[in-house]
Amino acid sequence: MNMKRTALYPGTFDPVTIGHESMVKRALSLFDQIIVAIGINTAKQSYFPIEKRIQWLEKVFAPYPQVIIDSFQGLTIDFCKKKNAQFILRGLRSSTDFEYERNIAQANSSLVPDIETVFLVSAPGLSAISSSIVRDIHQHGGDVSSFIPSGITLDSY
Repeated sequence: MNMKRTALYPGTFDPVTIGHESMVKRALSLFDQIIVAIGINTAKQSYFPIEKRIQWLEKVFAPYPQVIIDSFQGLTIDFCKKKNAQFILRGLRSSTDFEYERNIAQANSSLVPDIETVFLVSAPGLSAISSSIVRDIHQHGGDVSSFIPSGITLDSY
């Protein structure tokens, strides 16, 4: 039986950035299917509503039928099991990201050893872009268009 290679790319995507877009597009050659999954943390207030973030992701990845948009609550590893994802895709922008992500990956591996975390280093020129920086620029009236995928506008928020 040939199993579909499915990766889960979890995040808040609050908002989606060109860094997120780049990560998924680069990972398409590695996996048969990528589930871009918005993690909902009820203890944290998001800046953009979940419905808007789903719409943006669906628009960005519409040309790629192997990319599925979803959302979840709880542990990422549990959502992986629910979706039969054998891999967790994570992006690394810096050594700080690596230290943080490595600890999570090792904890996940202890919980479910057969789900692998795959790290991709951000593309050159994208390592300084984060959703929190985009939110900060947006909150202060700055132009975020060079940091978000084309066709996406944050103006209404």
